Amino acid sequence: MRWIDIPPVWLIGFALLAWLQARHFPLGLSLDSGLTDLLSGLLIGAGIMVAVLAIVEFRRHKTTVIPHETPTAMVQSGIYKRSRNPIYLGDALILAGLVLRFDAVLSLVLVPVFVWVLERRFILPEEDRLRRTFRADFARYESRTRRWI
Repeated sequence: MRWIDIPPVWLIGFALLAWLQARHFPLGLSLDSGLTDLLSGLLIGAGIMVAVLAIVEFRRHKTTVIPHETPTAMVQSGIYKRSRNPIYLGDALILAGLVLRFDAVLSLVLVPVFVWVLERRFILPEEDRLRRTFRADFARYESRTRRWI
């Protein structure tokens, strides 16, 4: 069951809910336009780019990208200078873009719910591990780098 407790699985689940809502319960609501298509593409593209930049930093520092494992290094360079959680930020951007792409207006509420799930399920436990492992280094990093952006 540990494979289900990773953020991409949650992202797929939330995206599937949005798709199902758009497909079976649109309730006559629509944001469909060329501008929405452009915005959805920009959000999805930005989300992928931010996540890839973050994963590259993890690989460069030779530490784990798996949320429930203890890291061997604290990454503070690259995209991590701007956000403590760029992969999760990327996931949220991707979900927002998919909701717009699917024209799932009612599912826009899923984006803040998804962010809340990420915080409770992954971010808070990860930050606790970093706090215990890297103590003063994490305290300094946390004080100068915002959680999201």
